[in-house]
Formats: sequence, C-alpha cells, structure tokens
Amino acid sequence: MTDHAQILAALQGRLPHAFRDPELLLRAVTHPSYLAEHPEAKESNQRLEFLGDAVLLLILTDELFRLFPGEREGPLSQRRAALLRGGFLARLARETGLDACLRLSDSEDRAGGRDRPAALEDAFEALVGALYLDGGLEDTRRVVLALYGPLPARLEAVAGADNPKGRLQELIQPKYGNNALRYEVVQIGGTPHAREFEVEVRLNDKHLGTGRGSSKKLAEESAARTTLESWKPN
Repeated sequence: MTDHAQILAALQGRLPHAFRDPELLLRAVTHPSYLAEHPEAKESNQRLEFLGDAVLLLILTDELFRLFPGEREGPLSQRRAALLRGGFLARLARETGLDACLRLSDSEDRAGGRDRPAALEDAFEALVGALYLDGGLEDTRRVVLALYGPLPARLEAVAGADNPKGRLQELIQPKYGNNALRYEVVQIGGTPHAREFEVEVRLNDKHLGTGRGSSKKLAEESAARTTLESWKPN
C-alpha cells in the first residue's frame, strides 16, 4: 500500500463518512509546503480551508441556535467563537488524527510543522470543505457534529480552560474559603488610549502571582494564569 493510500485508509477509519472522491480527502491534508517538493500534487488544502471555514461557521451557528432557544445574540456569538477558536480546532484535528496524516515537505516536517496549531486548524477546516464537496451540507453537518461530540460538554470544557480565575478559585476554596483570594491593581502605565494594568493576586497576605493586561480584567486573568502555572497548594 502506498503512503497516500495509507493516509486515506487511516483517516477513513476515523470518519463516519466514506468519500466518493478520495482525492478531496487527500487534498485536505496537503500542506502548502508539500507542493514545493511534490509539484505533481498540484493543489494544497488552502482553497478547501477557505470553503470549510464558511461551512463550519454555518453548521455551528445553526446547531447553537437550536440548542439554546431564547438566548441572545451576544452569548450565542461567544459560544460559537469558543468552538471556532484556532487552538480548539487544532485539538479537534489531533483527536481526528489529522496531525499524523498531514502531507508536509521534509523540511517543514523536521521543523515541527505537524504540531503547529495553525497547520492543524487549516487541515480541520479543509476537511470540512472536502466533506461538503463530497457529501453536501447535511452529511457534513452529521460528521462535524459527530467529531465535536455534545456541544454543551465541549463548551463547558472550553469555558474552564478560558477561566483561570475560576479554576484558581476552585483550588483555593475548599481549604481557605470563598473570600481568601484578592486581586489588587499595583500599577497602571501606558498612555490614556493604551493603558497597561499590573495586578497582583494574593491568598490572604501571601503573594501568589502578578499579571499584566490592557484592562483590569485581563490583568487579573493573567495573574491567575501565572499562579496556576507556578504555584502548588500546601
């Protein structure tokens, strides 16, 4: 079996979809760098990524609209943005096995291109584009939602990853209580139109970490994130 056939077989085994046109699937995992060494490939996954980005946006918008009836546009947009974030799409690409199947130039592969979040995000969107061309919107919707799994669970996991203050509070609360953490602005710099806040987070009187950001909220999140990375409770 050729390398290309192995790539297709590996991916087909993970997808609840049998491609009528296997070349679409192969193109979806073809990184632009591959063409420099293999001009016979003719096309990378960039055009499929362009298409898949729009299809994925529609599928998730429609599904969130159905899942959260009565929710306003703002919260719906926030949920959708979390599910479309580059880092999250790269994670889905790894879960699907796209990282192992990417066709890269030798130099890009040696440089770690197989693990680059941007390459994985592009490959996942290209896969969605390939699914759309091969099977239409409804089939693509079925496959995409199967790859995502239950969206409420995904959203809960994403919210936890994006809420360092909440995660830090969960660590502190059982031993020290609800009010032991305190965030203090220790410095404000920059110009009136480009402020930079420096915030310190304290556990009672103990310094835990410091963070900076363009707003007090972002600086507090940065301080909590720094603390989570370096501090271990007794």
